[in-house]
Amino acid sequence: MSDRIPATTDKKPSPQADIINIHTLSVYVNNQPGVLGRICNVFSRRGFNIESLVVSQTRNPRFSRMTIGISGHPEGLHQIIMQVSKLIDVIHCQEHTDRDAVSKEMVLVKIAAGPENRTEILQIVGHYNGKTVDLQEDSLICLLSGNTDKLDAAIRLLSKFEIIETIRTGKVVMARGLTDT
Repeated sequence: MSDRIPATTDKKPSPQADIINIHTLSVYVNNQPGVLGRICNVFSRRGFNIESLVVSQTRNPRFSRMTIGISGHPEGLHQIIMQVSKLIDVIHCQEHTDRDAVSKEMVLVKIAAGPENRTEILQIVGHYNGKTVDLQEDSLICLLSGNTDKLDAAIRLLSKFEIIETIRTGKVVMARGLTDT
């Protein structure tokens, strides 16, 4: 008998693994313990996976806004929004798209960078309107922000160098015009 602990990658992909529809939900909640757990349970029961999560207090400390990126069957999305909206401490939940909201995310990228490749890295970062937030003799950390496609493209170009690590936020969204998010 092996003492090896099975990894999640040891599991066969579920039949739904090919579904990659990403939906962005904005959930306005009372700032209370347990709210996030109850919301996560709804996604789990419905077979949706949380791809990204950003939670922050609003200007009024009694409330928080959750921006949640989820993936799963689009047919179940309306049902999830209705179920989340009914939860205790949830004020409202709605989906946002690029048509009705502005969405941005941020990534910090730490790259091994000596004198021989630093200039090229800085040119790529500059092309994507990023900036260097830390510079050492053998590495640098750059900050990039924008939409998902822009960040993916920047990371693809930077991947020809030795990326030590990346830390990426989820999307934050804000409804366009005078509409509340």
